[in-house]
Amino acid sequence: MLAATVLPGIVPTPAHAEPTEAWQAPTLSITRYDEDWSDLADTEKRAHHWTGQFKYIPISDDVWLSTGIELRVRSENLENNLWGSAQALNDSYVWFRALPYADLHAGKLRAFVQPIASTSASVAPAPGAVDGTGADLLQGFVEADLGPVTLRGGRQMLSLGTERLIGTRYGPNVPLAFDGLRANVKLGAATVSLLAVKPVQARKGDFNDRTSPDKSLWGAYAALPTLDLYYLGYRNDAAHWGTRSGTETRHSLGARWHGKQDDWHWNVEGVYQSGRFAGGPISAWTLGTELGHAFPDAPLAPDLTVRVNVVSGDAKRNDNRLGTFNALFPKGKYFGELSPVGPYNIVNAYSSLGLQLAPDVSASLAAMAYWRYSRADGIYDIPGNLIRDAGDSRARFVGKEVEATLAWQASAELELSASLSAFAPGAFIRETGSAKTIHMLGLESNFRF
Repeated sequence: MLAATVLPGIVPTPAHAEPTEAWQAPTLSITRYDEDWSDLADTEKRAHHWTGQFKYIPISDDVWLSTGIELRVRSENLENNLWGSAQALNDSYVWFRALPYADLHAGKLRAFVQPIASTSASVAPAPGAVDGTGADLLQGFVEADLGPVTLRGGRQMLSLGTERLIGTRYGPNVPLAFDGLRANVKLGAATVSLLAVKPVQARKGDFNDRTSPDKSLWGAYAALPTLDLYYLGYRNDAAHWGTRSGTETRHSLGARWHGKQDDWHWNVEGVYQSGRFAGGPISAWTLGTELGHAFPDAPLAPDLTVRVNVVSGDAKRNDNRLGTFNALFPKGKYFGELSPVGPYNIVNAYSSLGLQLAPDVSASLAAMAYWRYSRADGIYDIPGNLIRDAGDSRARFVGKEVEATLAWQASAELELSASLSAFAPGAFIRETGSAKTIHMLGLESNFRF
């Protein structure tokens, strides 16, 4: 997904520029419930842009309704999928989805509802539930504002930090939601989110998505201006790692340091996991680092970013100790538009150059390389399914990838984007099966207000 941050009614400008419009709307979010349109109670402000009449609909003195929609069409065209080992080697398909929502405010109470209508065309060998779930409820919750504490119950999408562990799965056609309870507590400059939820399992067919009977998530996530601290508990009664299966209980302790100063920006996050799987102990970890520098006064306002991610794998196959990190519910396109491997038993080096070709046109060029962290463990896809077993291979190098993206903000509501990616296999892929270079062309049209 290449969606830019857009202010409705404002032509997007480079990140270093200051908007000068009289009406500055809130930034559109993926979850949508984070948007605050209460400022449009002013009739004059609502008249500044055609969407104003939909974003604030007064009902009575203390009751108002906000509405909006996302309409997305995305085409993905794959050649040599999974290096030529997938059931459909060359797959070209189209995803369609509509995400309308209604957000009703009545004093300190709130009700948020967002249905989804999604389908696909030409997915081979057959579309799955994440390709299209028909018509269903994506989000639906009630919320009470109790001053420093906000209580929310129902179905909701979750986005914590940079979505290394808890994300919305926004890139694929059907996003991920959770059923349960959330409390947001304000403590000075910090916001602490307390969670007790279960993921929603998408299923093909209308209005039949269900709460997972096997998986549970709970914990606390504290967000400060430049530091996040969190504990996340996870249980899966039907877990599979390698050739073993059983109940998995994980405890994740994490910290994230992020910020911007002058033209520098950075993001460093580390997580340690303990717990039990199939009667044995778990000890796993990850460390992700990112450092970037923007050049706002140079031609095309380049922004250079480098990242190094290290994610632990299992060191020994025949003991009952598990060292493979579990990314839980990560974002859907983890390393880029083409992400055949996920954040498990992997070392990833990444560099990218972002360019502002025009006020409404942006582009990026990225190069990536991947190695196995542990020779005893294989590689996994983003949901955590083993896609290449270690076998007898001692090679670490998984492969290298290049990717180019282009996005045009045609209007404040409409973005058109494209990506072109290639993933060349390394020694490990060549030694464990088919080893053809993957190519992918992605095209997307996204209308949102």
